[in-house]
Amino acid sequence: MEDVDRKEARGPAAANSPGGDHAGYHWSTLAVHGGEERQKARSALTDPIFLAATYSFTDTQSLLDFIVQKQPREEYARYGNPTEKAAERKLAVLEGAEEAVLYSTGMTAIAGLCLGRLSAGDEIVLVDECYLRTRDFCLRELCRFGITTRLVPACDYVALEAAITPATRLLLAESPTNPHLSVIDLERFAAIGRKHGVETVIDATLATPYNVRPLEFGVDYVLHSCTKYLGGHNDLLAGVVLGRREALEPLRKFRGLLGLVSAPHNEHFLLRGLKTFELRIQRHNANGQALAEFLAKHPRVEHVYYPGLPGHPQHALARRTMRGFGGVVTFTIKDADWRQTADVVDAVRIPRIAASLGGVESLIEQPLVLSYYEFTPEERRAWGIPDNMIRLACGIENAEDLIADLAQALAR
Repeated sequence: MEDVDRKEARGPAAANSPGGDHAGYHWSTLAVHGGEERQKARSALTDPIFLAATYSFTDTQSLLDFIVQKQPREEYARYGNPTEKAAERKLAVLEGAEEAVLYSTGMTAIAGLCLGRLSAGDEIVLVDECYLRTRDFCLRELCRFGITTRLVPACDYVALEAAITPATRLLLAESPTNPHLSVIDLERFAAIGRKHGVETVIDATLATPYNVRPLEFGVDYVLHSCTKYLGGHNDLLAGVVLGRREALEPLRKFRGLLGLVSAPHNEHFLLRGLKTFELRIQRHNANGQALAEFLAKHPRVEHVYYPGLPGHPQHALARRTMRGFGGVVTFTIKDADWRQTADVVDAVRIPRIAASLGGVESLIEQPLVLSYYEFTPEERRAWGIPDNMIRLACGIENAEDLIADLAQALAR
């Protein structure tokens, strides 16, 4: 595919790397070395796992120095640990952010940001095409704290701006959205927020920093479920919020108060997964594009949602602002009911039927069954979830094998 007009995703600036000067380094070099101290504890090549729940002081004066001078050291694991700090530094380097705050899960990151920035009487404007649990949290849980959520259609910037009131404090969207893969005009989204003095948040889990870095477009906060592409191996849970250091400091304190921290072993797995970040994302991008192009030509496929296809509504925008289009491909089966669609899901041999995405293994699911089974048909239609929809999260297997597998499943 031609990519002459595709935005070149640059490596993050060296100024954002507390672990050393990484100016001019490319993605894999940053993924391996970014944010790391050259010489680590006990001369270990990799960052050690710190399992301590509490950290001691040599004497009263050292404790007073820590309190008064705010020395950068550990006190109690609820506020963080050295393994966490290593992961946060690397994530900040990759995102081009001043700082990162790591959480126990992606949903905890969303909850920590919303509860840390919103108070009773405040409002949040949420793009409707988003992860089901994000929507549930904003609509069903934030209201219990006196916080109002206003839903607007994805990519409708007139509706987005019209939904803002004097009480609005956050604009929250995903890009690309899950599972419809709509692409937000990040520059326009950020400009609307600035115009009205409202902070902007983008969940870029499906894009990853390799494909797009929203902070470059003026967005205030970036969210990731590190469980997905950043960890990359379906063996950890973690989430992260990235942005300016000053803006993140209240979130870090709130996280410490509630103990929303990630576990040290998870942080170690995250650091290990990030070492191969560029290599994995390049394969995810290539597989997603190849599968989308195959599906778009298949006679049994009704529609393919993928920003790398010319027929996608935001294809031109995606080409200008993204380096690649990710490994998630959503499609519908022509003239199929829910059972016939499930037969296609059951017939594949390589992808596993499972929730999540972004790992080395390909995963497949029917949103009706996995996420929306208890919803009424009217509710599913309102959320744009037809019975014949399938979401395929391509892993890093060979594209030829994945295509052959889908071909035999569709041929049944």
